[in-house]
Amino acid sequence: MPRLSKKKLIDCYRQMVRIRKVEEKLMEVFANGEIPGFLHVCIGQEAAPVAVCSHLTDRDHMANTHRGHGHAIAKGIALDSFMAELFGRSNGPCRGRSGSMHLADAAKGILGANGIVGGGIPIALGAAFASRYLDEESVTVCFFGEGATDEGAFHESMNIAAVMNLPIIFVCENNKWAEFTPQSVHMKIGNVSERAQSYGIEGVTVPNDFLTIYESAGKAVAKARAKGGPTLIEVDCDRWYGHFVGDAQKYRSPEDVERARRADCIARFENDLKKQKKITAAELKEIGRQVQEEVDAAVEFARQSPMPDHEALMDDLWA
Repeated sequence: MPRLSKKKLIDCYRQMVRIRKVEEKLMEVFANGEIPGFLHVCIGQEAAPVAVCSHLTDRDHMANTHRGHGHAIAKGIALDSFMAELFGRSNGPCRGRSGSMHLADAAKGILGANGIVGGGIPIALGAAFASRYLDEESVTVCFFGEGATDEGAFHESMNIAAVMNLPIIFVCENNKWAEFTPQSVHMKIGNVSERAQSYGIEGVTVPNDFLTIYESAGKAVAKARAKGGPTLIEVDCDRWYGHFVGDAQKYRSPEDVERARRADCIARFENDLKKQKKITAAELKEIGRQVQEEVDAAVEFARQSPMPDHEALMDDLWA
């Protein structure tokens, strides 16, 4: 296991809690009709974005999915502007135009979430090619679900990344559900990481455990920076809620949902920290309180932020 300082461990734990509390708050305000469009939360999957993005800098690039709030937060997006964007306000990083499914922040290297399944993969590939072409040390991480690995864009991008030895890390968050379809229906193999072998790429499957993901991601990022080529990391995780907020999950048994909730990556990390005597129960509670205040303040900031001016609708558009 990687040796991390107490500060690093607690910072990463705080980030995971931040993602969880943001998602819970977003579900609340969405139900109140305060956020337009659709909303897809990543509750239960907080370990992967934090473990992977903790190895990145603002100069590194990241592309993610429609279930992408956690990735953006883990990559360092400011919570106030993040929330303003989801509320459709003009002081969001995309001027309130992106909504939840297309959130981007160029200053943080966030290439954008994507409403098209697998749509972010070739975009990430382009960023990785640019890094190689310009001889930069930056790397690109691309997050996607197991359903995206059935798309042609995934296979074409894997092949090009391998052939050109590009500095990219493919991260598949396999939560076993491609929208409403279980993995067993649309995929013959058990592990997505096996697909990497077809392209001569290293593939590894890891559990939904922060420390394990952190170690694998660290190796993959270091390898990419050293011009060692791409890696595919599959995280075996669980989706707690439906495909979108409001999805009753009638296609899924209550037992499966309960099993998923018992496999809580945050609770698992808490236990690790307490066993290592890195943190006390009182400190964990205080972190939760502080983060909740931070999230509540960000929502209030968004509520008080200005709506976009209709006259600015065509600004920054190419025709």
